[in-house]
Amino acid sequence: MVKQFPVNAGEMVERADRLMSAASNRYRVVVQVSRRAKRCRHEDNENGDTSMMKPVIRAVLEMSDEFTEPEIIGHELN
Repeated sequence: MVKQFPVNAGEMVERADRLMSAASNRYRVVVQVSRRAKRCRHEDNENGDTSMMKPVIRAVLEMSDEFTEPEIIGHELN
């Protein structure tokens, strides 16, 4: 069985690069993504959701989507 993700690898790299360029500290981005991924995994376990998307991929997608809202990204990444 082949897993299908909503985005391809090239798009994931582009989104991750946007997050890295928006932050003044790369380490902080990694910590924020890992915290978001942990929260996503915990929420999926509570809801009984067996999403095919890995928590880290989901976290990067969510955070890059929030990139368009500077008030959210500003306090999380800077």
